[in-house]
Amino acid sequence: MITPMRVSRAHSIADDLRSKITTGQLQPGQRLPAETELATRYGVSTATLRNALGTLQAEGLVEKIHGRGNFVHPPLRRTTYVGGWGTLDPRTAADAAQRVTIRTTKTTAPKEHPAALLARPEGTALTEILCLTYDGEVPHGLARTYVPHDTTSPPNVGTVTADAPCQGPAARFAVLTPPPAEVRETVCARLPTPDEASTLRIRPTTTVLAITRTTTDATGLIVEAAQLVFPADRVAAVFTSHLLDDADERQTRP
Repeated sequence: MITPMRVSRAHSIADDLRSKITTGQLQPGQRLPAETELATRYGVSTATLRNALGTLQAEGLVEKIHGRGNFVHPPLRRTTYVGGWGTLDPRTAADAAQRVTIRTTKTTAPKEHPAALLARPEGTALTEILCLTYDGEVPHGLARTYVPHDTTSPPNVGTVTADAPCQGPAARFAVLTPPPAEVRETVCARLPTPDEASTLRIRPTTTVLAITRTTTDATGLIVEAAQLVFPADRVAAVFTSHLLDDADERQTRP
């Protein structure tokens, strides 16, 4: 005889709250009752209640805002990252709620990744460009870009909205101009670092899509090194290859 698996109280609470969210009893943006109140209502400890909420936070149904409480999260929308140029697809980035904040900091070449990919001597003067994309108040992605001072001037510091989705950092996610000769991107799925989890407001067990990017000029010098990190449930990455036919290949040969 097979004994049915006993469902934990945390799972049953998560199931009940999930049902209320998906059926509309709890509306997007609505603040949930205080954790102590919910724990009393379900007859469990605060720790058990937080485990249930943690499950819903990992699913993107509930967002916990420090000092304010737990809120029903609006349905997650995916932003499309177009590989090769770091472009946020205007069809997914042009919403009025989408914005990008940029902060630049003067620094020197550190040993750690990704600035080390610039292959500059330690202590070389760099500009670190931190870009954060938001959908409303929810972080959707971050990019740390390192640029040597002798390569380019950093963009203006400030907040860029999607009023002009095909201009500025809202359309280009920390990309150099003029166009580089080569863009190399390495993509992997992994767990976030503590700093990434805190910045993106995700759980340490949430999978992120990490894109390491280097750009090279016509002389072969690496002029930009960047790492972009997106929660895997908030982005889709698209990479397109242009293949040459035989006639094109003959024309390009010396």
